[in-house]
Amino acid sequence: MAATRTFSIIKPDATRRNLTGAVTRMLEEAGLRVVASKRILMSREQAEGFYGVHRERPFFNDLVTFMTSGPVVVQVLEGENAVQRNRDVMGATNPENAEPGTIRKELAESIEANSVHGSDSEENARIEIDFFFKPEEIVG
Repeated sequence: MAATRTFSIIKPDATRRNLTGAVTRMLEEAGLRVVASKRILMSREQAEGFYGVHRERPFFNDLVTFMTSGPVVVQVLEGENAVQRNRDVMGATNPENAEPGTIRKELAESIEANSVHGSDSEENARIEIDFFFKPEEIVG
C-alpha cells in the first residue's frame, strides 16, 4: 500500500503541558512520519473556519475558545493508511473510552481537552492540510 497523508493538531491542553514531543513520539512510533509541522496561535477566525462544520452545534463557541486559548502544533503526517493509523493511535474521543497506550488514554485531560485532533477521512485530510499549509511547506 502506498503512503498517504493525514492532518493532526496537538491541542492547547497538550502544548500547555509541554507534551508536543511525547505526542509526536507516539505518532512516529505508530509508523507515521511528520512531513510538515508548525506551532501557531490559532486566531478566532481560523478556528471558526476550521471548525465551521460544527457551527450550529451547542459546543461550537467553547471549542473555538479552547482552540484559541494557547498554541497548537499543526502537522502533516505520512505513512501507510495514515488517516486510520493516526485515528488508532489517537484513541477514542472520550479518553475514558480510549484503549491503553493511545494518546488520549495516556495524555488527555478530558473529552474536551483531549490533546489531539486528526482527520477522519482522506478527503478531509486534504482539506485540513490545505487550510494550514502551502504545498512548499510540506517537505516529506
